[in-house]
Amino acid sequence: MTFLWPEALILEAAVPPLVIALYLLVLRHRKKLALRYASLELVKAAISRGEWRRHVPPLVFLLALVIGLVALARPAAVLRLPSQYETVILSIDISGSMLATDVKPDRITAAREAAKAFVESQPYTTRIGLVEFAGTASLVQPPTQSREDVIAAIERLQPQHATAIGAGILVGLKAIFPELEIDLYSMKRLQPAAKPVPPGSYGSAVIILLTDGQNTAGPDPVEAAKLAAERGVRVYTVGIGTAKGTIVNAGGWSMNVQLDEAALKQVAGITRAEYFFCTDAVDLKQIYSTLTSRFTMEKKQTEITVFFSAAATLLGLLAAMLSVAWYSRIL
Repeated sequence: MTFLWPEALILEAAVPPLVIALYLLVLRHRKKLALRYASLELVKAAISRGEWRRHVPPLVFLLALVIGLVALARPAAVLRLPSQYETVILSIDISGSMLATDVKPDRITAAREAAKAFVESQPYTTRIGLVEFAGTASLVQPPTQSREDVIAAIERLQPQHATAIGAGILVGLKAIFPELEIDLYSMKRLQPAAKPVPPGSYGSAVIILLTDGQNTAGPDPVEAAKLAAERGVRVYTVGIGTAKGTIVNAGGWSMNVQLDEAALKQVAGITRAEYFFCTDAVDLKQIYSTLTSRFTMEKKQTEITVFFSAAATLLGLLAAMLSVAWYSRIL
């Protein structure tokens, strides 16, 4: 647990001891008055009613005061809370390396099937969009609630040349913020920059980016991630393939394909998201399933002052009620 106003905790060390000291002074003063004016029989009768009971209401009130002072410091904690993104953008690599068969039957087929299963698992209130990227990136399906349209767009994905991971992030970002204008090659903003917000703070949309290689075209993925972070959008990254890479042969050409995990981890970290790595189709489906659970119950730093305030209020009322019930007075 953390505190948004930790300076207020100084009162925690000062006020309760002062209240206890005042209470002891009051007790001493009452005892002197009782011995001076009350008869011996009355004193004995008061003692017989239970000496301990008269300290209960003040003790409960002191506990209420302590908890109230904690509330004044505005406590916060990481809680798993229900959340629901209104828009999810799937950004999928369709570079030629996605033809590799180290993930059965091949990477592009495994990616299609996992993406379709993910789409079908989402609530129908969630809009889903699809971005494809190879040498450049394009929005092949604007965000929609039609699962049929999204699945049809996924089935049309076909491998092309080069890998523009940064462009895949930027086009996904523009699908979320249509007013965003930025050159996909120079990263030059074509309109004034928006006021930055805390990374990961935008709760209405998220990007899931899947790739199997390294950035070979377009803007730097890390710089693109910084722009997403400025908008508060999280970019979850999924790396597919094998740790050592593989040789892809297709159409008379061959290439060694190796995943740039460091860049994908950096993209996820900058945007306060997560990176996942999979080596087979089963892993990939499990990752998408994990992401679904992340989107329905998400850990968030949440202020919990209200709980402490409520506890302090209830204890204060309890102290007053006990005092009235036992002694016909408030404390």
